[in-house]
Amino acid sequence: MKTLIARRTVLAASLAAAATTLVFPMAAQAQALKPGRLRVAIVADMVNFDPAQFSSQNFPLIKSLYDSLIEYTPEGQAIPSLASAWTVGAGNNSVTLTLRRDVSFHSGAPMNAEAVSATLKKAADPKLGKNLYSTMSVVKDWTVVDPFTIRLNFNKPVPDKQITDLLQFISPIDPAGIDTVEAKPAGTGPFMLAERVLGQRVRMVVNPKYWRPEKPLLSEVTLTFFSDKDSAAAALESGGVDMIYGDVARQAIRLRDAGYQLIQGPGPLVQVFRINTTMGPFRNEKFRQAFNHLMDRRAILQVGYAGLGEVTALPWAPASPAADKSYDTRYAFDLEKGRALLKESGLSQAEMNGWKIMVNGGDPASTTISQVVQSTLAKVGVNVELDVLGAPEFTTALLAGKFFALFGGIGNIQKFPTRVATNSIYRTSKNPVLGDPHPHPAYVAAIERVEQTFGTGAQVKAAYDNLNKVMVESAFAIPTNTYDIGLIVAAKNVGGITREIDNMPVFRTIGFR
Repeated sequence: MKTLIARRTVLAASLAAAATTLVFPMAAQAQALKPGRLRVAIVADMVNFDPAQFSSQNFPLIKSLYDSLIEYTPEGQAIPSLASAWTVGAGNNSVTLTLRRDVSFHSGAPMNAEAVSATLKKAADPKLGKNLYSTMSVVKDWTVVDPFTIRLNFNKPVPDKQITDLLQFISPIDPAGIDTVEAKPAGTGPFMLAERVLGQRVRMVVNPKYWRPEKPLLSEVTLTFFSDKDSAAAALESGGVDMIYGDVARQAIRLRDAGYQLIQGPGPLVQVFRINTTMGPFRNEKFRQAFNHLMDRRAILQVGYAGLGEVTALPWAPASPAADKSYDTRYAFDLEKGRALLKESGLSQAEMNGWKIMVNGGDPASTTISQVVQSTLAKVGVNVELDVLGAPEFTTALLAGKFFALFGGIGNIQKFPTRVATNSIYRTSKNPVLGDPHPHPAYVAAIERVEQTFGTGAQVKAAYDNLNKVMVESAFAIPTNTYDIGLIVAAKNVGGITREIDNMPVFRTIGFR
């Protein structure tokens, strides 16, 4: 293998200093908090115990049962976790990780380079890698340098932030438990599985040998599944639970106004009007571009999410390096500009009609915001129907690309900009809606340009600006607003709640006042 030449080294000493800024406030807070058992209401049963199954239903488990190689602060700063240091190689063609030596899996087996290697092998398998597989596409191979050092080699130069996104995404799995991880967790996390009653609850108990110096105050966390949001709220209000994770905006605001804590995370989703540009009038670029101005984003945010979020014309969270608020003004709701673009399309009135907005009937927000768009379009002479489907039928049609247009949330919008391509409508290859070859080559080229531009200077900004310009011009996806899938509503006596970058709950920092 090629000898690694360090270009930028994240020194253990400086990392320790960075970590201290998080540890000390946490420890001080822990002194003021009391131990106990936390009861959490969840309104969706977990999928499985595999940390590579990065589904929102699994979010309450991932940071409890597992640790990632590195973590991010809420502001997006990379800090140590299971990797105490990392070094980016010359030309950004590799990254070498130094692993902690004092960490063991729940089984007692050591967490070392061989364990990370086994997890990477799973992540790189198209059948086993799940949500990690596409992120692993930049990894050519890896080398176990010694028991606590591993080097990942890339198949092309990779920007620093894309590297740390990859490391933050990987949670090592005990090699002895990889084959059974869906049914039985095999992590290093602060809690261990004690009980699972399918469709009812998951109970986790504290890991007595957890490696972090700031040990969890909680002795136990019980996740109880409720059939609907109202019953979860009733449980909180009656004292039956201490917290709701994944609450809806309107109910969360009501509970906040009643005196409960409302916690929003730094990693929201963006609601996007997804367009199948291979069908009907959407083959016409000017027709699609009109939708940049025909989205009444403030009305959509208000009726769908009780105003809890931000309007946006681009698919980025405010913390994204590609975020540009000027687009919100440039492509604001404007019926006259929308009409002008419809006229420029050259389509007849009949050609502009005859299509449907597919709606997830299991998501009240999608239904109401689709009604807003239907009403707005009628004002410019575009009359459409709503095709309301049950959640399973909707998901099947969405993944098969069998729709004209629909609303759907996208994630990974607070990280490296090309992470947006992990979402189906934004994929540059094997796109389930737009197909192969991708019908918008300028978008594919813009993504590639971002991935090939390094540093933080004018060239990087130019690459981001180009991507944003191409996105609004190709108009195969029209963002409307941010919204939270990880809203936390908690009783007043719950303290130490952490705002995690992906909006996953972190129970290891929580105690009671």
